[in-house]
Amino acid sequence: MTKILLVEDNNEIRENTAEILELANYEVFAAANGKDGYALALKETPDLIICDIMMPVLDGYGLLHLVSKNESLKGIPFIFLTAKTERGDFRKGMEMGADDYITKPFTDIELLNAIESRLQKIKFQNERANASETLNDFYNEIKNEDALEKLTESNIINSYKKKQRIYAEGNHPHSLYYINTGKIRTFKTNEKGKELTIGLFNAGDFLGYNDLLENTVYKETAETLEECEVNIIGREDFEILINNNKKVAQKFIKMLAQNVTEKEELLVNLVYNSLRKRVADAIIILSKKYKEESNPDFSIHISREDMAHIAGTTTESLIRTLSDFKNEKLIEAEAGYVKVLDEKKLLEMIN
Repeated sequence: MTKILLVEDNNEIRENTAEILELANYEVFAAANGKDGYALALKETPDLIICDIMMPVLDGYGLLHLVSKNESLKGIPFIFLTAKTERGDFRKGMEMGADDYITKPFTDIELLNAIESRLQKIKFQNERANASETLNDFYNEIKNEDALEKLTESNIINSYKKKQRIYAEGNHPHSLYYINTGKIRTFKTNEKGKELTIGLFNAGDFLGYNDLLENTVYKETAETLEECEVNIIGREDFEILINNNKKVAQKFIKMLAQNVTEKEELLVNLVYNSLRKRVADAIIILSKKYKEESNPDFSIHISREDMAHIAGTTTESLIRTLSDFKNEKLIEAEAGYVKVLDEKKLLEMIN
C-alpha cells in the first residue's frame, strides 16, 4: 500500500484530509508540525509527503530542507498545502525542490489528482532508471561475438498461423524478426492486387532489417507459408547492436548484398525466361532454400497459389506446367505437394 505522510497543524483539515486519503486506499501517517513530521518520515519512509507551509516548531520550508538533505528521504515527492497565494511563496517552494502546490480550500478530486500525478511521475522516473541499468548491462554484452545469438534468445517470441502476415508493405518498421521455426515469404503487390514473391525465408533467417537500416517504410509484405514461431527484436536493441558490434554489422551488410543479387536474378528471370523455365526455377529456388541436408530428395508442401507467386505467373498456368513436368517425370505433384525427381533436368531447362 502506498504510504503518505500528511503534515498539517490544523486539526480539522488534517483529519478530513487523512480520511479522504484512507478512503482512496492510501496508508496515512499524520503529524501536526514539521518536527514531528520529520521524525515520522525517518521512521516510515513515505512514498509521498503532503505538508502545510505555516506551522509551529518547524514550518513546511524547514521540513522540505531536512528531507532534501537526507539520503534516505530525498527524492520523495513533496506537495505543499497552503492558504497563501502570493507568487513569492510558490517560487520559494519550487526553488527549494517542492513538486507541487495545492491551495486551500481544495476539493477531493484536486487533492487525489495531484497525488496520482506525482506518484505516476516518480514511477516513470524509476522505470527509466531501471531501464538505464538494463541498457548498461546490454552495452557490456553487445561487443561479445555471440551478442546477436543472445539477442535472438532474449526477446519476445510470437506464434503465427499459416497465411498470417508478419508485417505489411507501407507500414513503419519497429522490430527485427528472427525465424525460430517455419517458413515465410515476402512479396510485393501491384495496383491490381497481383502478388509477386520476392523472398523466401527459413528457420534461422532474419526479416525486416533492410527497412530498419534504411529508416523507411516496409517495401514488401511478409507472410507465413506455414505455422511459425518468430522472435521479435526491438528496433532500439537492433540499432545499438549494429552500431557497436562490427561483426554483426558485417553480417547484415552481407545479407543486404545477397538480397540485392537475388532480386536482380529474379528480375532477369521474369523478363527473359519462358513460363516453363520460370516454373522450373521456382522449384529449384524452393529446393535450394528448404532442402534438408539429411534428406537429399527434396519435397515440399506448398499451395499452387504461393508457388505461382514465386514463378511470377497465374495459378492456372502453373498447374498446367506442373502437369507437364509430372508427365515428363521431372516431379511428382499432388494437391499442395511437390517432389523433385530430376533436379538436373530442371536446372538445365531450355528457355
